[in-house]
Amino acid sequence: MLKVNEVSLSFGKRTLFKDVNLAFQKGNCYGVIGANGAGKSTFLKILSGELEPNSGEVTKDPGERIAVLKQNHFEFEDSTVLDTVLMGHSELYAILKERDALYAKTEMTEKEGERAADLESRFGELDGYEAESNAAVLLKGLGIAEDLHLRLMSELEGGQKVRVLLCQALFGNPAILLLDEPTNHLDIESVDWLEDYLSRSENTVIVVSHDRHFLNQVCTHTCDIDYAKISIYTGNYDFWYQASQLSAQQRKDQNRRTEDKMNDLKTFITRFSSNASKAKQATSRRKLLDKMTLEEMPSSSRKFPWVNFKMDREPGKVILELDKVTIDAGDAGSVKNLSMTLGVGDKLALVGEFDTLKTQFFQTLAGEILPVAGTVKWGGTIQFSYFPKANDKYFDTDYNLVDWLRQYSVEKEESFIRGFLGRMLFSGEEALKNSRVLSGGEKVRCMLSRMMLTNSNCLMLDEPTSHLDLESITALQKALETFPGPIIFSTQDHEFAQSVTNRILELKPGGYIDRSITFDEWLATKKGTR
Repeated sequence: MLKVNEVSLSFGKRTLFKDVNLAFQKGNCYGVIGANGAGKSTFLKILSGELEPNSGEVTKDPGERIAVLKQNHFEFEDSTVLDTVLMGHSELYAILKERDALYAKTEMTEKEGERAADLESRFGELDGYEAESNAAVLLKGLGIAEDLHLRLMSELEGGQKVRVLLCQALFGNPAILLLDEPTNHLDIESVDWLEDYLSRSENTVIVVSHDRHFLNQVCTHTCDIDYAKISIYTGNYDFWYQASQLSAQQRKDQNRRTEDKMNDLKTFITRFSSNASKAKQATSRRKLLDKMTLEEMPSSSRKFPWVNFKMDREPGKVILELDKVTIDAGDAGSVKNLSMTLGVGDKLALVGEFDTLKTQFFQTLAGEILPVAGTVKWGGTIQFSYFPKANDKYFDTDYNLVDWLRQYSVEKEESFIRGFLGRMLFSGEEALKNSRVLSGGEKVRCMLSRMMLTNSNCLMLDEPTSHLDLESITALQKALETFPGPIIFSTQDHEFAQSVTNRILELKPGGYIDRSITFDEWLATKKGTR
């Protein structure tokens, strides 16, 4: 069991949470949710011991091991993939290395022999003899082929490193597992494997994720960070959402009834306080009114941005035509002889194993790179707007946000720009932040603002849900659902994809599959071929 006792944390005048008391039980999976900046990752650091709270303490049962998903993808560059996984159990790995060093000696002293015997005993207690095979099973489950196990981490691509670090956290069956955004950079098969693994876990799992489908699949409880406190609810994300909405509505309804009653009392008192025959009743009602209060409705840290895409003109019949297009991303795959047309009502999800190949597909459509072969033709009525996955170059400037967004707006008045930024959650001084210091989520909201100002009739978005909190993902999802023009997008968010998609383009090694189906229908075909 992991216990949080009277934990508080503040940064300057800002309080993230205060006097938190929680108990995380064995066999449960807790999904940690909250707005960007609410303190989700910070809370996990407190649980792991990486960060000290201002007050309070975190305790665990004696002998229980905590494992954490590492966020530095370059921390183990000089280690092999297999060793990196084994390092997830620090005691076992230290024993393994000391044991191997002793056995590498041509002769051992009596003391060294005794030490070797002690190491062997502890090594067996920790299932050390099965360690490499267990690590290999985890790697295989997350799509890391056997021929990569003895390669250096520096030789792997980014998505593969993330999977190895996830294996590291899972290795050795830790009693308490802390996972911060574990589905990032995982393909569909790997997410499915992880969902199954965590659902069968008998240990304590605490996970931060913006993937609503993943939270619904694995979580037995929801840990909500809001109103400067942390509360645990029984049930998955959907259950929490329904319960929280119902609770908030009940509080509003109760306040409304109380306010109506108070107004009735005030009216009676005003009308009859000077009436001798009613004075006693007026006094009684005044005493009752003095006792009545409205329940304070604290301000939530959850904010929904305003996302709305409009078109200056309707698209014509010809949207986009690809004729025998070949795109080659090297080790990240290729697609050959891709021919397709995009329809007015198409909301096409781009899927496939290689993220780099999908990004090059978007770059090819946007005209940023040329295809190896074939032609890309946009219709004469089409004005597309493109959200690139890598957007740092757009913020390599000393503009504040007002001046940054003004670059992309026909209307240059500051009041208009500030109003637009305010709807995207940059109000007051936030609108004057330097563009270089923005967080990942803030950059995404800025790029979406830039897209909205173009009033384009075709949208292309490469992983727009990355870095966004659940509220922003929901707002973007609703905007794309109601956009009347064609859309091409990629995302790792299952629910987002299912809600928006009516067509799937899967980029496969050397080829592609193009189908007018939903995301869940496509996923069912994938599961059927395993």
